[in-house]
Amino acid sequence: MSVVAVLGAGAGGLSALVELQAAGHRVQLWNRSAATLARNVPDGEVRYAGVLGTGTVRPDLVTTELPTALAGADLVLVALPATVHEQVFVDLAAARCARPVVLNPGHPGGALHARMVFVRAGVPVPPIAELSTLTYVGRVDPDGLVRTTGRASGVRGAALPGGASALEGARELFPQVDPVADVLFTSLSDVNLVLHPPGAVLGAAWVEATGGRFTFYREAMTDGVVRVLQALDAERLAVGAAFGHTLLPLGAEMALIGTVDTTAAAGDIGAAIRQGEANATIVAPDSFGHRYYREDVPFGLVPFLALARVAGVAVPVARSLMTLAQTAVGDLPTGRSAARMGIVDLGVPEVLDLVGGVRA
Repeated sequence: MSVVAVLGAGAGGLSALVELQAAGHRVQLWNRSAATLARNVPDGEVRYAGVLGTGTVRPDLVTTELPTALAGADLVLVALPATVHEQVFVDLAAARCARPVVLNPGHPGGALHARMVFVRAGVPVPPIAELSTLTYVGRVDPDGLVRTTGRASGVRGAALPGGASALEGARELFPQVDPVADVLFTSLSDVNLVLHPPGAVLGAAWVEATGGRFTFYREAMTDGVVRVLQALDAERLAVGAAFGHTLLPLGAEMALIGTVDTTAAAGDIGAAIRQGEANATIVAPDSFGHRYYREDVPFGLVPFLALARVAGVAVPVARSLMTLAQTAVGDLPTGRSAARMGIVDLGVPEVLDLVGGVRA
């Protein structure tokens, strides 16, 4: 049994809370927003439904005070959008967190980003590991009920040098974690990097016209969108290869996670995505304020473009999607830049040294 500080009271954090407590772990839940806790954890209790069962669970602690959540914890699980990672990393550094930190998920470049925040704060970097994708598919209803519609059957996990205890902790909590060579592998295995930008950018007119009244993984995955998605995926595989990694194509990665059928994934990837049950009811963005724009572009495409530059790989589809998103949305955040990841002016050998990777 471990004491886990779960940071985040959204669908990911609450789903983790439900599963971890069922497995006998103690959970200390933190969220910055008291309003979110009041809605999602009223009277200290979480209601849940879906693949993890149906019922209620009460965490050992619910707090908006980060030092309180960290006190006595064996491991810190960050289950938050990448849009708030910078502030959470700053807060962890200010608290001089030395406990193993697991990013679930890391989003592209997450572990590198966390490392740089600690370095710039002059605080020793704790053991840090990241997962390639969130271990759950879920949403929180307006009344606070967390609906977990999918649980990943397999995800990639890796740690920065010195972070073995964080990866071991991640595997203790989530046995489906498959250790891979380094955090470049996990970052470039993030399926949302490929899944969300093509549909969100090419479907922008319908998002504005309908307020997102269509299903994203079914109705938005038209043949044209899928062709762009496949071209983006080919660029991802090429960047991975430049760092010495043989990544799975999108369909196989989604089959590993369990969001598409293994047999279907080997054929028409568009049909496989449309037929997947875990994502079937997820609706499209209701506006340009949705995370598919404000998270998956600046914290997906931006770090991908930075890694592609290091790798010396041309990625015209990714760059075009980035330009279109910036133009259409207009006020996207800067995102996870090369500077935030600490890879400005580095080449492939230097980045591999940074992540503890093996040079080809």
